[in-house]
Amino acid sequence: MNLAEALEIHARARPLHPAVIAGDLTVTHGEFAERVRNAAAGLAALGVKRGDVVGLCLRDTPDHLVLLFAFARAGVVTLPIDWRWTIAEKKSVAKHFEAAAVFCEDDQQDIPDVAVRTMADLAAASQGEGEIVASPDGALPLLLSLSSGTTGRPKGPRIDHRHMLRRFWTHWINFGLNSTDRYVSATPLYFGGGRTFSMSVLFSGGTVVLYPPPFDVADLPGEIARVDATSIFLVPAQLRKLLDLPSEATASMKRLRLLLSSGAPLTGDERHEIGARLCENFVEYYASTEGGGVSYSDAATQRRYPDSVGLPVFAVEVEVVDEDDKPLPAGAIGHLRYRGPGVADGFYREEAMEKSAFRHGWFYPGDLAEINEEGYVFLRGRAKDMIIRGGVNIHPAEIESVLQSHPDVAEAAVVGRASKIMGQEVAAFVVLSRDISDEDLVAWCRERLAPYKIPRDLIRLAELPRNSAGKVRKSELPPLPEES
Repeated sequence: MNLAEALEIHARARPLHPAVIAGDLTVTHGEFAERVRNAAAGLAALGVKRGDVVGLCLRDTPDHLVLLFAFARAGVVTLPIDWRWTIAEKKSVAKHFEAAAVFCEDDQQDIPDVAVRTMADLAAASQGEGEIVASPDGALPLLLSLSSGTTGRPKGPRIDHRHMLRRFWTHWINFGLNSTDRYVSATPLYFGGGRTFSMSVLFSGGTVVLYPPPFDVADLPGEIARVDATSIFLVPAQLRKLLDLPSEATASMKRLRLLLSSGAPLTGDERHEIGARLCENFVEYYASTEGGGVSYSDAATQRRYPDSVGLPVFAVEVEVVDEDDKPLPAGAIGHLRYRGPGVADGFYREEAMEKSAFRHGWFYPGDLAEINEEGYVFLRGRAKDMIIRGGVNIHPAEIESVLQSHPDVAEAAVVGRASKIMGQEVAAFVVLSRDISDEDLVAWCRERLAPYKIPRDLIRLAELPRNSAGKVRKSELPPLPEES
């Protein structure tokens, strides 16, 4: 089915039920479906055709959600563009993905050599236009679900309506998101998780509460209480800030039915503390923009295997393979691959990357992992981040986890530093919650790591560089000192 068809069902069945809440504004399901119909008609009047790639460069407003479904209704392919990007970044992405137009805010219309449209243009064009019937075609292209872009230009996985619908299935089956939810959207709609969960709740007939960043995390529990929220998705960086608050300041979060996290792995200690202090039903969701959900770790998993990202989500197969793509036995570390009905069918205009990431019917996200005999998945870092010291493979995620388990270390990022003798040495960037000496940190690591894994360099930072999805940009860490 076309995803926009569900809106008409809710408009008839529960027209007065809130679809979107943004501050003091409430848009009902009846009103939301009407806005989507009008916007789809306006697209046609502006000359946007079925199959066109069109940029969506709006702030996190009801209009952003309307256009996501209007594009779907009209058979237009959404190209997400972060409104916070520079003009050069917006132009580069729009040109590379051959966008027929880009919808921008009224105050952000200057993108050279790109056809820019606004919501005002759309409203004017939709006057008197006939209705655009949603094409019931599950294979219709829907979205270039851009990677979060930790390095270089984002890639554009091709997602159709059928892929997205099967991702929604995961939300229903494994998480219980449904029409009774009042879901707080507190991450950018440009970001895959923020967009997909919001679309899923609207498709289900629930309510999306827009509470977009930037905001003071200390104010978030107040908004949760104000709207009587049932569910929320947050990235680890936001969760860590919430854990810094006193328990009485986050008390409203305990009423949540579901607290979801994705985007970057948490440590076992963090998972336990989030479940104990913030929300009993805390679920960590291991996923990618290209393939959707891979696995999920719920409260039961966190008690049993606190360092695991859990079991595969519904209808997804997960394997760990060697360099020749041969499956490895339980407990062995190798390249993770997975396949399922929500996985993209490739990258748009990225043939070389497509051949590398999509092979033999599987998607390879670039993560290292191991799977135990019961099927639980344990991440061991990114393949490209692996440090090779004297011929020995060292996984940065393991060292980061040890450093972050120290009570005075808020965050850590571990990378390899070039070494004439060993090839690479271990270097760690740390954000401290309280000043401690290098000797104390090294001693902490020495008790928990083999000697060759102990960082040779410890660099203090006020914060780690991150992208809009909250992932650490290791490529933007300060230059390392040269080997003496």
